[in-house]
Amino acid sequence: MAATLQIRRPPPTVDPHARSGYRNAGALIGLVGVALAMVALVANVVAADRITDSPVDAGEILAWSFGLATTAFGVLKFGIAVVLIGIVLRLWVRVDTVKAALARLKPEPAKAVAPEVGDIDTDFGPATASTVAAEPLFIHRVAKVAWAPMLAMGTMAVVAGLVLSIAWSGNVADDASTARDLQAWTEGLQFLGEAFLLGGISFLLGTILAGLREGGGEVQESLGVTVKTLKMPLTAKLFVGLMAAGMMVSMAQFVLYLVAASSSQTATSFAAWTAWLGPVRGFGLGLLLSGIVLALVTIGTVLRFQFDRIATILRTGL
Repeated sequence: MAATLQIRRPPPTVDPHARSGYRNAGALIGLVGVALAMVALVANVVAADRITDSPVDAGEILAWSFGLATTAFGVLKFGIAVVLIGIVLRLWVRVDTVKAALARLKPEPAKAVAPEVGDIDTDFGPATASTVAAEPLFIHRVAKVAWAPMLAMGTMAVVAGLVLSIAWSGNVADDASTARDLQAWTEGLQFLGEAFLLGGISFLLGTILAGLREGGGEVQESLGVTVKTLKMPLTAKLFVGLMAAGMMVSMAQFVLYLVAASSSQTATSFAAWTAWLGPVRGFGLGLLLSGIVLALVTIGTVLRFQFDRIATILRTGL
């Protein structure tokens, strides 16, 4: 089952110049997200115009537009994830291309040198040297199978929250208590879904890092040179920590929204809960986004290390 969730590596015969359908699909999904966000924006402008003369109508509009706006953000995140899947596939195509090219371009070393084995220091941080490609790290194995469930759970939670926001809108005028309960479920569930979507994106970035590690080792091993692999940089460790912290905060805010729904008997007490739960849910997403930034920094570091390694091989044959 786990193997079916992994992104299948394209065969070496794939044309490296062929266009990727994932990029176009991701861009189209992103445009849908922007369109939904624009509809929500227009609805909020209408609600703002009616809030003085018809506060109930404004409340109904704000209820479903909240669900729609959050869904729009979720759609945009899903579009990003689709583009990242395409990047993973293109990465492996590039590995096969580089492997074939370097085999023809690699010069013979001027003299035989004993293979370097063990821990080494590089300009990009600590690394290891070996005669075979390094094994994937545990977090890389997890990332390869966890991205799909994360995206699936995030999508379901966001869509379920959108449905609840419509129900929330329908109860604003008739049943304030039920409307508060539905508001709590909508906000907590949708932002949990947003966190899952960001978790899926994070694991896709981890899959890219896994591909760079495995692909770089595979290329070096195929050339018969010392396989040099960068150790897990500090930015990668912080990325994993921030992702875990962000998911925990996001799950906690969902539980606390349910507590708010069950314990708040008046509009004032419910408002007190939501006053601080709003920033908490934003903090959880902020942690996840900060981790994503560090994942991108790590990808840049690994790419610089591997470009330098290729240049060394072309220059010395070692």
